[in-house]
Amino acid sequence: MTRTPRRVMWFRRDLRLTDLPALAEAADDGAEVVPLFVADPRLIDPSVRSRYLARSLSALDQQLGGALLVRWGDPRQVVPAVAAEAGATSVHISADFAPYGRQRDEAVARALTADGRTLVPLGSPYAIAPGRVTKSDGTPYRVYTPFYRAWSAHGWRDPAGNSGDGVRWRALPGDKAASVAARVEAAAGPEPLDGLPAAGELAALARWRDFRTRGLADYNENRNRPDLSGTSGLSAHLRFGEIHPRTLLAELDDSNGAEAYRREIAFREFYADVLWHHPHSARASLDSRYDTAMPHDTGPHADAAFEAWCAGRTGYPFVDAGMRQLLAEGWIHNRVRMVVASFLVKDLHLPWWLGARWFMARLRDGDLASNAAGWQWTAGCGTDASPYHRIFNPTSQGQKFDPDGDYLRRYLPELRDLPGRAAHEPWLHPLLAPDYPERIVDHAVERLGALDRLRIMKVAAASGGRPVRS
Repeated sequence: MTRTPRRVMWFRRDLRLTDLPALAEAADDGAEVVPLFVADPRLIDPSVRSRYLARSLSALDQQLGGALLVRWGDPRQVVPAVAAEAGATSVHISADFAPYGRQRDEAVARALTADGRTLVPLGSPYAIAPGRVTKSDGTPYRVYTPFYRAWSAHGWRDPAGNSGDGVRWRALPGDKAASVAARVEAAAGPEPLDGLPAAGELAALARWRDFRTRGLADYNENRNRPDLSGTSGLSAHLRFGEIHPRTLLAELDDSNGAEAYRREIAFREFYADVLWHHPHSARASLDSRYDTAMPHDTGPHADAAFEAWCAGRTGYPFVDAGMRQLLAEGWIHNRVRMVVASFLVKDLHLPWWLGARWFMARLRDGDLASNAAGWQWTAGCGTDASPYHRIFNPTSQGQKFDPDGDYLRRYLPELRDLPGRAAHEPWLHPLLAPDYPERIVDHAVERLGALDRLRIMKVAAASGGRPVRS
């Protein structure tokens, strides 16, 4: 009698059942599939992201009828042990392209091979896997626009037609997903003040359908307006693979809104490609002069400025609203992310990685590649034509993208009595905003100071010396 084959589907950044090639491969030939998630202590940290992950695991377990096996520990030991326990011939995954993920998967593959089993990667969290899109000479792109042209010309596969329907799930004895999810939540950071949105594949699909119907047509005009619901809100769903970008791309036409949205998907893939080719860029500047020769502020005054920035009490409403949105929701609007990042680096003269680390600890959609590259773009030390002398004016940015001050008043109750655009300049109306903090710096002065530091960096780097720190 022929024994039914048994395989393990190791979920990671693909917490869904549809459009998942690795699952289709695992379930081929009517095989029994053991659904596994490994709660890796190296990745479960005290962040809102871990809290969101716990809820995504619970949602996936519900879709599986309670069959999801979640084990806590080092995947290098856990995965081979589960495969042996299940009597599985192979373990199936979507490939991971982050630095740690690549090393982990290589180690797991070696351990499985030593035990007569195989690790089978198929698919990735991206429409086009990092490293695939290169220049004609085989070197990677460092500028987004030519990358986007090549990425578009390369094209991507249609969504995989599989779903969880018909898969013969095999539940192993052990910890239930709900109990481990509770342990993940216990290890996570505090809940955002306004809570977290619904997690899981079904929530992701519902949000995409709503945005496609209500928001996509106006996306090009509204995506920079934090006072409007102009974005898709899918970033956390994409981060955890609750929906695949290929699914979204398949439903985009050639309209202006769809084209703008396609370009944003490509930005995510560009930054993943940058990290693939430059793993050190997660924590170090691509332009090393910014790490070795740029003068940054240090000491008690710099520490106090950083604390004010983190708390949303800089005295600049557009910056403060963004930072308080981050604390309240575990998310911050992309336009505002650029402004608050520019303020930290160019007005407060602090290193970009300090802000990037703060973001990663508090963003539910925190993605290593996008976060690091986005911060470096604003700081001027990363990809693209990102000169340091591009310095966002926090007041004019707010007036342009939040013209009536609605976004500000949503997160800054101290400004509730300031109507319309007046909320962007509370220092002109001190009697109407007595509880709002004074500006901790003068933007016009600090802008000139930032440009001076750029000149100091260039001279110091050219001479091989280090700058004198403030």
